[in-house]
Amino acid sequence: MKIAVVGKGGVGKTTLTSLLACHYAGLGRPVLAIDADPSPCLGPALGFPADKLLALAPIAEMQSLIDERTGANAAGNFFKLNPRVADLPDRFSQVHEGIRLLLLGAVQQGGAGCICPASTMLKQLVRHVLLARDEVVLLDLYAGVEHLGRGTAEAVDVMVAVAEPTHRSMRTVAQIKVLAADIGVTHLVLVGNKATSPQDQAFFAEHTPDIPVIGCLNTSSLAMTADRTGQTLHGLDSALALDVAAIARALEERLVPA
Repeated sequence: MKIAVVGKGGVGKTTLTSLLACHYAGLGRPVLAIDADPSPCLGPALGFPADKLLALAPIAEMQSLIDERTGANAAGNFFKLNPRVADLPDRFSQVHEGIRLLLLGAVQQGGAGCICPASTMLKQLVRHVLLARDEVVLLDLYAGVEHLGRGTAEAVDVMVAVAEPTHRSMRTVAQIKVLAADIGVTHLVLVGNKATSPQDQAFFAEHTPDIPVIGCLNTSSLAMTADRTGQTLHGLDSALALDVAAIARALEERLVPA
């Protein structure tokens, strides 16, 4: 399973990614979770201890490594478009409770269409992870889909758009649908989050931009407890864990022929 999780900032992408990672790890499946947010917070959500978090650094910020692998000159005018990246996931990740965590980071210059050594290296790394790694891969992407492109989108089994019950959030989902189609994503589904009532749950089905809704997560009263104590929300909230298990089943039912 190669899953990309997308959505507007603050809707709960990291929450869903951590819940899915814990679910699959609990089944004994190897999991590689990738945090592609410029301000990474997936590690704490997965319950990684402080020493392992301190040992992690975003690949995008490793300038000497990027220069070495891409062969970039001082001006950045010439560099390899296919740098060697196969060793990076194991070398620069940390493992906790059966989950391997890698921080990707984001290119801070040039915008979404940046063609530079750092951008090239990140995209090559994502391509390798999606095509060559034999794990459940979960990509926690920030607001857009910049880390994916036509060369990697076909390797994503499913893109999960996360939304909260607001019109602004659903407008972002509609934009994601267009972007996903542009790069060739074939499976796009919607998961609702932060529901507090049956009306909130119904909102997603009523306002989806023609994207299948495969599940909904209610607001958890234990979210702040998980954050304060360094525990996983999956381990604290059994009801939420059941909801995520149902979402995981829905994903596999859509992807595996009957």
